Amino acid sequence: MRYADGGGLTAERRAAREVIRLEAGQRFARGDRTSDIAKGLRVSERSVEQWRRAWRECGMEGLKSKGPAKLPKLSDERFAQLKKELAKGPAARGWEVQR
Repeated sequence: MRYADGGGLTAERRAAREVIRLEAGQRFARGDRTSDIAKGLRVSERSVEQWRRAWRECGMEGLKSKGPAKLPKLSDERFAQLKKELAKGPAARGWEVQR
């Protein structure tokens, strides 16, 4: 599972969230209702519904943490190219400098 704020979570916090998701997975297997799981785990029903979909598709593996989100990195060559293009300014791309 990935979260929108996943890049800012510590390893401990990611692990704590994973424990909650895995507990939800056990409750899915027992046939518990979404609303009961949400109340019991103190999470939103929407989260439980998303987890249930992941559980149906991939089982308990679908509920495990995927690790921290990583930003794509530019190669040195691509970064140099970007820097060169930015140095040309907005007019080089057809934007008016003054409004």
